[in-house]
Amino acid sequence: MTVSVGPHHPSTHGVLRLILELDGETITDAEAEIGFLHTGIEKHAEHLTWQQAITVLDRMDYLSPLSNNLGYVLAVEKLLGVEPPRRAQYVRVLLTELQRIASHLVWLATHALDLGAQSIYFYGFDMREGILDIFEEVSGARMNPSYFRVGGLAQDVTPGFVRMVDAYLRAFPRRMGELRAILDENPIWLARVRRTGAVTPEQALAWGLTGPNLRACGVGYDVRKAFPYSAYQEFDFEVPLGEHGDVYDRYLVRMAEMEQSARIARQALDGLPEGRYRVEDPKLSLPPKEEVRRSMEALIHHFKLVSYGFDVPAGEVYQAVESPRGEIGFYVVSDGGNRPMRVRVRPPSFYNTQAIPLIIRGHLVADMVAIIASIDPVFGEVDR
Repeated sequence: MTVSVGPHHPSTHGVLRLILELDGETITDAEAEIGFLHTGIEKHAEHLTWQQAITVLDRMDYLSPLSNNLGYVLAVEKLLGVEPPRRAQYVRVLLTELQRIASHLVWLATHALDLGAQSIYFYGFDMREGILDIFEEVSGARMNPSYFRVGGLAQDVTPGFVRMVDAYLRAFPRRMGELRAILDENPIWLARVRRTGAVTPEQALAWGLTGPNLRACGVGYDVRKAFPYSAYQEFDFEVPLGEHGDVYDRYLVRMAEMEQSARIARQALDGLPEGRYRVEDPKLSLPPKEEVRRSMEALIHHFKLVSYGFDVPAGEVYQAVESPRGEIGFYVVSDGGNRPMRVRVRPPSFYNTQAIPLIIRGHLVADMVAIIASIDPVFGEVDR
């Protein structure tokens, strides 16, 4: 029997179509069909200036826009040969780790809801709201902040930023305890996720899996450790690993990752350096408003940056960062002009999604729901 699931189905977590071949309730074969959310984001970015491109690229993984921001601006800064101030690097790390927690909370809430644990949905989204409040405080936006800029940050953090983050991190262990108390030893939850959708380390590496889906198999690859960026080498944290590579291990790894992200955010907050939040280069960063009012030269720089942007030396780079879904890489090419000649993204969800048919083969249809949710795909970056 052939069954079509999606492309609009709650269990596919986005616009994914799966064509299943069934023998009774058992899946004997499957095929994934993608492309329903194609937006042309990469090509759109090539028609914008270097700074403007940030606003479309942070819409790929709409659950982790700051990870998109960070990978892209690091790539452009490599081409320019500039290094943002340490204050900007610390704020980037802090907010990106909060973004990881927010993204994992959405995964947890929807994953548990798929399997009938409704209360987790409300706990998860309530905790996420606190992080979105912080994003709104610093950038004015909750979903697509576009806060990281080439050379630093759009603006310095607000006076209330430290207090808000401190309050959130102080309450975080108790809130995580509430989540774990509901699911960690829940017999119904364990019956649905243990030994379901297991992947071996060899299979995971062959399929190009990264992020929690790879680390649940026991492979300790994390871009933050393997190729440190944005001062990550200065922070003390662990990379959680699983043993069996099944749905339960993916759950355990993401739960532990949220705790490690809070640990990194605490270190970044306590050690937040003083000083500038973007490079002091009038041809790259907007001058302060006060200076624009009294200096003709500053006014000219302001006008040129807003109307034309800036040129980037010809060359090509690849920059990867560790997003909540794995390694997201940006291959950026410049021909020396004021906009990218080519922007190509390596999205982790694309590789993780391609493995779904192989993982669900041999499982019951009911297990398919648990397996897809445990992969945590975001189709904005699959199709982009």
